[in-house]
Amino acid sequence: MPQSAATLQPQPQTARLLRPSFSWTIGIPRERQLQERRVPLIPAAVRTLTARGFQVLIEHKAGEYASFSDRDYAEAGATIVYHPEEIFERAECIVKITPLTPHEIQFLRHKQVIFSAVHMGTLRKEYIQALIDKSITAIGYEFLQAKDGSLPIMRIMSEIAGYAAIQIASELLAQQGRAMLLGGITGVPPARVLILGAGTVALHAARAALGFGCAVTVLDEEVYRLQRLRTALGHPIATGLIQPDLLRELLPQTDVLIGALYRKGAPAHLVVPAEMVAQMMEGSVIIDVAIDQGGNIETSMQTTHDLSTFSKYGVIHYCVPNIPSRVPRTASIAFSNVLLPILLRLSDYGSIRTMIAAGHMLKTGVYTYGKHLTNHTVARLLQMESLDVELLVI
Repeated sequence: MPQSAATLQPQPQTARLLRPSFSWTIGIPRERQLQERRVPLIPAAVRTLTARGFQVLIEHKAGEYASFSDRDYAEAGATIVYHPEEIFERAECIVKITPLTPHEIQFLRHKQVIFSAVHMGTLRKEYIQALIDKSITAIGYEFLQAKDGSLPIMRIMSEIAGYAAIQIASELLAQQGRAMLLGGITGVPPARVLILGAGTVALHAARAALGFGCAVTVLDEEVYRLQRLRTALGHPIATGLIQPDLLRELLPQTDVLIGALYRKGAPAHLVVPAEMVAQMMEGSVIIDVAIDQGGNIETSMQTTHDLSTFSKYGVIHYCVPNIPSRVPRTASIAFSNVLLPILLRLSDYGSIRTMIAAGHMLKTGVYTYGKHLTNHTVARLLQMESLDVELLVI
């Protein structure tokens, strides 16, 4: 008996689309410098990566300070490794927070990929040369730039640093400084906060300070940045251009000075000389958030979380270069949220080279590739030659 025409028609079926297999090993060493307490990838991110075909190696206790245990990572699919040299030996890609230590540089293998901060304020030619000698593809968080021109990793860390700076100022002003509340109460005026810079750190520091009720003034070198900050705040505050005469007028009346003046992809620069610091009130507070890039205040010197302050001319200085590490769990989650999508795209492109050639934002972060320095700002700073990375991936 002939089958009906209806039964001979193609029948719809659910197609199962499989993502191409991808195997790449990511290594996460435990941070060992500058009292770094953050971890670049949290267990939830590791679970996502391993589900996409990545292998993840993480050093024993790498997430300890951020309250992520080895068990958390193991359950997410990571392999716990007990010696940092094994991480470097087995992984194609090393993901860190801080720059490589001299000890870690010795472990580098030829043509590895490194994600880390650069710390322009302390960068040395020998460091770059060591990466070039081993044909390392190095991606710096300070350079990674989104399509809108923003620096996503630096921006999220700057948000944390801005809020934390005001919390720190409140503690120091009350306990070590002028024995006063940051915010005013009935009959008692609030602290006067002067912020140098009008970027992301300054925006969130100003927002937090206004929340305390402080009298806030923001200075910058560009009027458009001040306009942008005032618009973002939605609150009228005093602003001005950074000029010596204005600084001399404001600093003797300032209770809290926050240094947050950055130049994109370049070292910070000094705008407050020592003689102006000497004119500030005894017990006032300086928080130089830009110390990791060189600092904005001449009297600033790097401090640590254990020994976070010192006094100069009677002014309390807080110059810890990694303020977000003060709240390592929050900072690690925020950091991981930005880094994870970048790593996931590797499974789509299949290689760093293809990803760079396609114009992905990763390209903006590359500062060494093969045997070449590829970041012109770093080249100018260290007086080295550089070559556009696009010419190397054609």
